[in-house]
Amino acid sequence: MQEIGHWINGKRVAGMSGRYADIYNPATGEVQARVALATLAELDHAIQEAAKAQVGWAATNPQRRARVMMAFGQLINQNMDKLAEMVAREHGKTIPDAKGDVQRGLEVIEVCMGAPAMLKGEMMDSAGPGIDLYAMRQPLGVVAGITPFNFPAMIPLWKIGPALSSGNAMILKPSERVPSTSLFLAELLQQAGLPDGVLQVVNGDKEVVDGILDHPVIQGVGFVGSTPIAQYIYGRAATNGKRAQCFGGAKNHMIIMPDADLDKAADALVGAGYGAAGERCMAVSVAVPVGDRTADALIERLIPRIEKLKVGPYTAGHDVDFGPLITAQAQERVKGLITSGVEQGAKLVVDGRGLKIQGYEKGFFVGPTLFDHVTPEMEIYRQEIFGPVLSTVRRQSYEDALKLVMDNEYGNGTAIFTADGDTARDFASRVNVGMVGINFPIPVPLSYFSFGGWKKSAFGDLNQYGPDAFRFYTRTKTVTARWFSGIKEGASLNFKALD
Repeated sequence: MQEIGHWINGKRVAGMSGRYADIYNPATGEVQARVALATLAELDHAIQEAAKAQVGWAATNPQRRARVMMAFGQLINQNMDKLAEMVAREHGKTIPDAKGDVQRGLEVIEVCMGAPAMLKGEMMDSAGPGIDLYAMRQPLGVVAGITPFNFPAMIPLWKIGPALSSGNAMILKPSERVPSTSLFLAELLQQAGLPDGVLQVVNGDKEVVDGILDHPVIQGVGFVGSTPIAQYIYGRAATNGKRAQCFGGAKNHMIIMPDADLDKAADALVGAGYGAAGERCMAVSVAVPVGDRTADALIERLIPRIEKLKVGPYTAGHDVDFGPLITAQAQERVKGLITSGVEQGAKLVVDGRGLKIQGYEKGFFVGPTLFDHVTPEMEIYRQEIFGPVLSTVRRQSYEDALKLVMDNEYGNGTAIFTADGDTARDFASRVNVGMVGINFPIPVPLSYFSFGGWKKSAFGDLNQYGPDAFRFYTRTKTVTARWFSGIKEGASLNFKALD
């Protein structure tokens, strides 16, 4: 059986701990490989070596660092098929969806090719008699990225690109369920010209995560995952004096107004609700039709679309719309939440619990599921399901629908479908959610903006990628400089203005 280790100082190395985690094929339920879980000693070695490499990397001018990003982007494009297959094999998502995973990460790398423009400081000459002021943006040093299973390429690239192009070294701790993609990306970065040691990939579990959070050399931590873990990592990192940006769970609502194009709304809900088996933090999991007439018409359109969806292994190619969940535990959890919805009084319109695929009976599949007449008290509404389950919560007015979204504890993404510009503008202005779509179901910003939610979906002041990422991975140093040129001034003990 294949054993996956770490990437340290520019090469793959075997794990030394003797501890491993199984990596499953989600479509078959079989163990296909195992990944080494690092010790604290292995982590410390990787961090110390990264600190040594970071000194020279930070001294490399931003333009040359950008050229590494440019070469890296070209290599990602050249290896798109290989990367997509790697993502699909360990995660279970379809090949087209896996390519989208890689592509959205690549777009951040493309922005990082212009990193020098993002890293410029500020300057004012003659701020006082013979005095110049200037501010520089300098890298933090060694930073860490702790990334989730659901986007094995995209989110590591969101972390790697801005951190490295800003002059930092990075310890990347990918999910132990999908480690292969991160290791291959490290190889591509080496081919692109990244010096050895600037990126270290250390696989591990909670022991490694806590080691990162407690290590004095690590200056910043970026995390994506569930809200409880995001809150834990943010708190522990802050306690240890580290900068942290931690992104958690979501419960994304889509309001459907009576004037909306219901066919387009139904198409959007199917794509946003069931794509990647619902294992997206930006998945729409709650449809909020306004008025019973709208709700009835929407459900009528959703049912045939959902029933046509094809579920299966990624090896079936374009004949499959989405694949399995990541683990047997995830499968059982989602089925349990569906059962709880029935028990608590929601109307189960389409039931995905009984799905069986010939030849893949042990795979972690759940079919597309649709509920109607869900209420906010039910578990299927209160919890982030992270599965192919769409809940319909009916509301009788726009204000009630808006209140439902605003009262939810999560604030990652939301959307509204309407033909009325005033309603759309009001929604975008008032809703307390970080990313808003207007007739657009998954409002993930393009890579030259920044990604981030509000409320319990995010902890920290700065968002991912775009301008915020460069602010996060650098700190400002301000210099006040005076050159004496005929200025005569005696000693002063008073704090005074420079002018």
